[in-house]
Amino acid sequence: MKSNKLAYRVLLFTFLISAFSCQDSDKTPSKITDFDGNIYSVIKTGDQFWMGENLRTTHLNDGMAIPLVTDPESWMDLSSAGYCWYDNDGSNKEIYGALYNAYAIDSGKLCPAGWHVPSKEEWQQLITFLGDTMVVGSMLKEAGTDHWSQPNKGADNSSGFGATGAGIRYFEGTFSSMLDYSAIWSVTETNSGDQWFMGLYYGNTTVTLDHRRKTYGFSVRCIMD
Repeated sequence: MKSNKLAYRVLLFTFLISAFSCQDSDKTPSKITDFDGNIYSVIKTGDQFWMGENLRTTHLNDGMAIPLVTDPESWMDLSSAGYCWYDNDGSNKEIYGALYNAYAIDSGKLCPAGWHVPSKEEWQQLITFLGDTMVVGSMLKEAGTDHWSQPNKGADNSSGFGATGAGIRYFEGTFSSMLDYSAIWSVTETNSGDQWFMGLYYGNTTVTLDHRRKTYGFSVRCIMD
């Protein structure tokens, strides 16, 4: 009788541990920290875990510094990693994150360990999960006009992604489209050597997947491995 009770307790304990482990493994990590100590919220969309804000690290995850490039001609001539703040204004860091050229992605170490820059296919997976490309933009954009131009059409942030109108840096080094546009890199290259990205615009509810040369400065969102 005692042996039966012991066996039952062991079985029950094993079941509870197994159930707890399954529940825990499905739990969204609430925060993620980069090498600089910046802390980001985390959202779950479908089977994907995303950073809830744009990346703003100034180092790769192995500690190597990413060059801060402010001069337009130097930016245009880059064939290696570089970053900047929009309009070379560090006060844009917290809300909008950094703008990186696509060479910063090449090391595979731009995101914190255990995270990576999404592929074009992972962007497509996110879009497909949320639904029609004609309305997904509204679900990804932060609502209101604090960080987007009016009318920020349809924005409701129902996905929790919270994209802001971070603007871009053109390949020749000039800045454009703060509050109007957000372009976020993928890790996927085209056959011609351009880089794919996901784009959002204040004036519509759509989302686009397009590509530009590597010397553009776009935002980065990391996705969990």
